[in-house]
Amino acid sequence: MSNRPIAAIILAAGKGTRMKSDLHKVLHPIASRPMLMHLMASVDALNPAKKVVVVGDKADQIEAALGGSASLAVQEPQLGTGHAVQQAEAALAGFDGDVLILYGDVPFVPTATMRAMIDRLNAPDAPAVVVLAFEPADAQHYGRVITEADRVTKMVEYKDATEAERAVKLCNSGLMAAKATDLFALLARVTDDNAAKEYYLVDIVNIANADGRPCAVVTTDPFDVTGINSRAELAAMEGAWQARRRAAAMAGGASLIAPDTVWFAWDTQLGRDVLIEPNVFFGPGVSVADGVRIRANSHIEGAAIGAGCEVGPFARLRPGTVLGEKAKIGNFVETKKAVLGKGAKANHLTYLGDATVGAGANIGAGTITCNYDGYFKYQTVIGENAFIGSNSALVAPVKIGRDAIVGAGSAVTRDVADGELRLVRGEQLVKPGWADRFHDAMRKKKAAEKGTK
Repeated sequence: MSNRPIAAIILAAGKGTRMKSDLHKVLHPIASRPMLMHLMASVDALNPAKKVVVVGDKADQIEAALGGSASLAVQEPQLGTGHAVQQAEAALAGFDGDVLILYGDVPFVPTATMRAMIDRLNAPDAPAVVVLAFEPADAQHYGRVITEADRVTKMVEYKDATEAERAVKLCNSGLMAAKATDLFALLARVTDDNAAKEYYLVDIVNIANADGRPCAVVTTDPFDVTGINSRAELAAMEGAWQARRRAAAMAGGASLIAPDTVWFAWDTQLGRDVLIEPNVFFGPGVSVADGVRIRANSHIEGAAIGAGCEVGPFARLRPGTVLGEKAKIGNFVETKKAVLGKGAKANHLTYLGDATVGAGANIGAGTITCNYDGYFKYQTVIGENAFIGSNSALVAPVKIGRDAIVGAGSAVTRDVADGELRLVRGEQLVKPGWADRFHDAMRKKKAAEKGTK
């Protein structure tokens, strides 16, 4: 394994016209994460000395997404992939290490594959360029990589290839590695002598070969180098990623009753013996401990679910939700910044926002924490083993004590002490026989109206 410093050049200057979107192509999400950020995370695992993202259209969006984590180089006008890589030369001035060339719309290149390219670059035969290639099920119109053993003898675009070359299954992903000094020296010799009048990155391989310098190939799974150029390709890649994640979840000890209906985020964490029913969606930031049951049609994001909990069906857990061991969230319950202690439960039709619920507390159906006054959010604190009756409104800021009981239908605006019963209801008015007299009078009136017509 080489210890030389590593730089990554990520090309993201394309207009992405096939997306037909106001959002830059590489910022469209897969598994709730922008595709560019999937790639950047894999790059970061190499601990690179430099990262340069080559931008063009909608550069401000990429700059905001990166938040200063990489240098930017602008390609304007856009004259091909070779020209794009050249724009990073100034940002890498004085850098004497190995350079990876990656694409922002090819998000799932594994760190191990990047490392394999760098290691091959530093092998004893010292190749000038390492090309990452793959063998798709259908080679279609990909450029071909012609090799002898693992040496690249020729790179050829499909339209320029002979029938024999088109029969070759090894295809060019576009990703490469080269030493910085070799890379920019070779790029300086690339010309636009082609039908498109563009500077092609692949030409550096043919130039190096013409100089008598070897170039090498590393291969990878087609999934790892799948590019995304349209909404349809984005959806297909989402599906492929989800299929792999579902398989990994089940291999790790989770049961998915209807796997194709469960959607994970890039960072979803699942324990063992988790049971997930159909139509469950995980947004970012979810961790699920052992022995949890997530029932059908639940939406979970930014939540930590403790061991032995039950969630749903039709539950919505929003960011900041923390469920203690064996807590229960039932049907049509929504939580936001709510912490439930061990064994606490809200079984039906409830909203808990900005709330802390003690262990063993029971939240009755239709209860809401009134946490917002139109300007600020306020906390509701419910003590251990408290009982909140159905259809109660807890107007924050408010505290309900340990073992306290709030009677059904109460609107609680002041703190409730430990062990106290609080009833906040209007006085019931009883008028015996009133309803009978009302019905008789109304029936007579209705009959009289019919008699006049």
